[in-house]
Amino acid sequence: MIQPHTYIHSGAKLAPNVKVDPFSVIHPDVVIGEGTWIGSNVTIMDGARIGKNCRIFPGAIISAIPQDLKFDGESTTVEIGDNTTIREFVSINRGTVDRHKTVIGSNCLVMAYSHIAHDCIIGNHCILSNNTQLAGHVVMGDWAIIAGMSAVHQFSKIGAHAYIGGGSLVSKDVPPYIKAIRQPLTYGGVNSVGLKRRGYTLVQINEILDIYRVIYNQGLNTTQALEYIEQEFRASDERDEIISFIRESERGIVKRGTKGGAIEE
Repeated sequence: MIQPHTYIHSGAKLAPNVKVDPFSVIHPDVVIGEGTWIGSNVTIMDGARIGKNCRIFPGAIISAIPQDLKFDGESTTVEIGDNTTIREFVSINRGTVDRHKTVIGSNCLVMAYSHIAHDCIIGNHCILSNNTQLAGHVVMGDWAIIAGMSAVHQFSKIGAHAYIGGGSLVSKDVPPYIKAIRQPLTYGGVNSVGLKRRGYTLVQINEILDIYRVIYNQGLNTTQALEYIEQEFRASDERDEIISFIRESERGIVKRGTKGGAIEE
């Protein structure tokens, strides 16, 4: 399964049925799981931990050292889960002393020319569309989607099941279950289409809608809105995840837009 003209260091650990196409380079401290395909002209550097049945397309660079001047050569990793696809010319940097690892979950799709910087943590079933750029320390929850040509500021958090529109500049946290759209980036409603596709019931979706109406439409500040939601809404996984995400946000969450397109504080 190893084609001619590849270079695989003797210290790399590849499962027996891994396929590596010509002109790829695999460095020593690398582990690759069963059934994974490595396309041509891929470079996999020290610290890569790649799961089973992944597909890595030509030109990708996995586990290069961080583009962080504070990096001092510490031993860190890139961890990629099972069944994840990395398309052409994607770059994924390994972690720093902050988290010691960069993580991409299972069943993810990272499209061409995207960049995932050091210490990012990406959940399962996530999609990064073409030319998405994640700065360091970004966290994405499960099932989150970022449309193409978007850039995410360092330390930002994107909640589970969130959808971010194409060409977005993400400088605030994006709570779970919502759509974030326009420029500047604003709340654009609940990601009801995505939730339906993933098996959420109409009752669950309507409850999420009602929670975000309190947060964005009732004129309450964030503290008041969360206290009201805790008192007036029944406990559920969705309610508790929204409350926890917003309370733990350090950058603040995206605001509500006005009809003229400006952000309403």
